[in-house]
Amino acid sequence: MREVRVAAAQYPIDRFDGLDAYEAKLAGWITRAAEAGAQLLVFPEYAAMELGALAPDPGDLAGSTDVVARLLPEIDALHRTLARRHGVHVLAGSAPVKGGDGLFRNVARLFTPGGAVGRQEKVMMTRFEREPWGVVGGGPITVFRTALGIVGVSICYDVEFPLIARAQAEAGAEIILAPSTTETLHGYWRVRHGGQARALENQCYVVHAPTVGEAPWSPVVAANRGAAGVYGPPDGDFPDDGVVALGERDVPGWVHARLDLDRVAALRADGGVLNFAHWPEQGVVTAPSAEVVDLR
Repeated sequence: MREVRVAAAQYPIDRFDGLDAYEAKLAGWITRAAEAGAQLLVFPEYAAMELGALAPDPGDLAGSTDVVARLLPEIDALHRTLARRHGVHVLAGSAPVKGGDGLFRNVARLFTPGGAVGRQEKVMMTRFEREPWGVVGGGPITVFRTALGIVGVSICYDVEFPLIARAQAEAGAEIILAPSTTETLHGYWRVRHGGQARALENQCYVVHAPTVGEAPWSPVVAANRGAAGVYGPPDGDFPDDGVVALGERDVPGWVHARLDLDRVAALRADGGVLNFAHWPEQGVVTAPSAEVVDLR
């Protein structure tokens, strides 16, 4: 059986006085998940923005963004070290990254035990990202070939758009990671419904990891609502509602699940319905192509 043990974070936003406190927090989270047997750890969208607390004025949107972007090499070095130390794959909390054009993009990074790193830029921007913040959409759409299987990342709003996940599924993804940050339950349910729809139509797993809690000092992650969840297609041996695992809403902690990738292959080949195979029959709907990056 091709089994992957995942842990999705319901991750609280804390306020730090220095980088050491952040390092201790992250090390504790990763250690606990690894000791519980997780092989693939998923942190939420914009989890790195808690380091905006280290800005001279944490409430300044531009200033806190610049601080987090400047700290990113140290943040990534820490994730790389912890992934190697514990022998796990870690999707780090996404962060604003300044490109050569001077514009910020929202980037998630996947760290492997062997030291390889994959990057996925968020494609679709929310109104907050577009308007007051000025974070721009990126790409390309990517899947990562890992020792655990082929994994795609659809960041928050991205998972609400079918063609992004479809491109990843057509490129071989059987697991799609959906890190998110949502300030309202409306937002949480949009991402959750999007994730469950992507699991249904692509007959795959979707792993959803949100930020939780309050951080009133932050202009980006001040309010955070949601529950981590692991979703699959409601068919065959999967739960009737497709919910493989679900956390207690707004409570910090890990949500663990075992993913059986052979079940995905079996359903795609001979399920009660064949959503993945029948996709083209709805008409001329052309998904973009996804790049395959080998991280093995």
